[in-house]
Amino acid sequence: MQQRYLGSTGLKVSRLGLGTMTWGRDTDEHEARDQLVAFVEAGGTLLDTAAGYANGDSERVIGGLLGDVVPRDEIVLATKAGIGRLRGERETNASRGYLLSNLDASLKRLGVDHVDLWQVHTWVDDAPLEETLSALDQAVSSGRVSYVGVSNYNGWQSAQAATWQRAVPGRALLASNQVEYSLLSRGVEQDVVPAAQALGLGILPWSPLGRGVLTGKYRTGTPADSRAASAHFSSFVGKHLHDRSHRIVEALVRAGEGLGWSPLEVALAWVRDRPGVTAPIIGARTAEQLRASLLVEECELPAEIVSALDDVSSTEPAETTGLQ
Repeated sequence: MQQRYLGSTGLKVSRLGLGTMTWGRDTDEHEARDQLVAFVEAGGTLLDTAAGYANGDSERVIGGLLGDVVPRDEIVLATKAGIGRLRGERETNASRGYLLSNLDASLKRLGVDHVDLWQVHTWVDDAPLEETLSALDQAVSSGRVSYVGVSNYNGWQSAQAATWQRAVPGRALLASNQVEYSLLSRGVEQDVVPAAQALGLGILPWSPLGRGVLTGKYRTGTPADSRAASAHFSSFVGKHLHDRSHRIVEALVRAGEGLGWSPLEVALAWVRDRPGVTAPIIGARTAEQLRASLLVEECELPAEIVSALDDVSSTEPAETTGLQ
């Protein structure tokens, strides 16, 4: 698998990342092992998780696999902090103390002394930005983190954060912004992508397959074994089930038929090679599904297909965002 630099840093990552949001909850350790093996065998290096995924169980599963399936130094290990659960309710907290305690807990669950990329999981309005960013500085200076980034920051938020870090020598520069980006979610092209390109941040798209909709699996209904049929993800996927998505999926099917590709390969190749993108983060229910996604490494979209997909997906509904 080809490698790319993350933004303007010297950190190289595979141009596809493996997402683990369901590990430890919907994906058990045996299936997670199979997925990691398939990813590594394909040349993948970027492994993405978060303290809030499955209430920490995603990191625990990864911790049980590192060193067994793949040597630690052959993986670019990325995690996030700032989203968790308090008394059973989802909470966001970007205070310095909360973020650093999240980091220490992540390192313990992962069984490592440092992570390669640590990201603030979401913007929090009532947290002073300079306090949030000071946690990143402390994490890097202590050796617990090699590179830092943000996630789900809009254009002005990411620009403000990146500029603050650049203002004084010695602060930890932002390497990335992880945001939802796909043919169904192109709003980031208005402000997030230009800000990232101007300030040296690599874009890491989450849900690059439109929360699974762009695979074509929902063309005629909701399969019983799909995420849209589960209690965890029904509303998450449902936000992308509308008339516009139907038109885009049909365009993917037609393009795939002409190229001899699956709709998944067409959609993933499109977002992988967008300006500013370093590596889409792909998730899968099974290792078989993951292997199908990894076939995109051999795919390069013709310019006329890119143009056609740009046209059919150019208008985006006002409200399609969410957190991963």
